[in-house]
Amino acid sequence: MDLIKIGKYIAGKRKSLGMTQKQLAEKIGMSDKSVSKWESGVSQS
Repeated sequence: MDLIKIGKYIAGKRKSLGMTQKQLAEKIGMSDKSVSKWESGVSQS
């Protein structure tokens, strides 16, 4: 699995919805640090 590609996809979708990482994190019940890690391709969990 290409974590960089997935991260770019998540970031693109989030931005197209006009959401910040914090807003997305709150909506899905995760921390904004987790969202940041996903988007940068550092982690998938």
